Amino acid sequence: MRILLAGSTGVIGRRLAPLLTDSGHEVIGLARTGAPFSVDVLDRDAVTAAVREARPDVIMHQLTSLSARDLAANSRLRREGTRNLVDAALASGVRRIIAQSISWAYGPGAEPATEQTPLDLDAEEPRHTSVAGVAALEEAVREAPEWVVLRYGTLYGPTTWYARDGAMAQMAAAGRLAADADVSSLLHVQDAAAAAAAALSWPSGAVNICDDEPAAAASWVPAFCAAVGLPAPAAAEGERRGSARGASNHYARKHLGWQPQYPSWREGFGTL
Repeated sequence: MRILLAGSTGVIGRRLAPLLTDSGHEVIGLARTGAPFSVDVLDRDAVTAAVREARPDVIMHQLTSLSARDLAANSRLRREGTRNLVDAALASGVRRIIAQSISWAYGPGAEPATEQTPLDLDAEEPRHTSVAGVAALEEAVREAPEWVVLRYGTLYGPTTWYARDGAMAQMAAAGRLAADADVSSLLHVQDAAAAAAAALSWPSGAVNICDDEPAAAASWVPAFCAAVGLPAPAAAEGERRGSARGASNHYARKHLGWQPQYPSWREGFGTL
């Protein structure tokens, strides 16, 4: 297949491109800089022209705007950039879109969220901005004849925020990474890329892509700190936030045959 990889120079895109190429696909990169199509995805006309020229069979949307840790900018990219990509795809007859989303936008609950759990659209700010961006992205992608939304867990691994030299290691060094009761589902970045490649053959739908072990920060934050050579923080007091519940990967594992290389952060942190 001929695949337009939007976000080809990003954390996942750099790992995904060789996986696709090794599987025999033709990959055309699209990114703000450093790609065959150097395009600002917020420039609607430029995106339309790039998709028309690339003539892809599939658009793989792995775009984020997180280098400056500006969640409002990232939400705008999800809303407007995705809208531009989807409209360009529909105008050019592209049938299939695979897009990156997140697995921590679900509403409150007691158990890890499944794909049927509603998004947390009533969240207060600043969470509302992020959830609204996710909802807009997913709604736009569903307009394609064939679509897969990959709801990734919290990414860790080289070049992510959760790396030896990443932003969260810096927060931990400054004593600002809480080891509290909030539950997360984590995901090694290489497993994220592998899932995107596998999704080329998956049926339309949203899929939680995370490891097998949702865990409270009180458990995984000390392990992360140890992996990057930092002292563990003291356990924080307080109840778990209702929306900090983690997510279940049951559907991906049991119905799509996807299995993470690192089933738990316990093994995956060893790569740091």
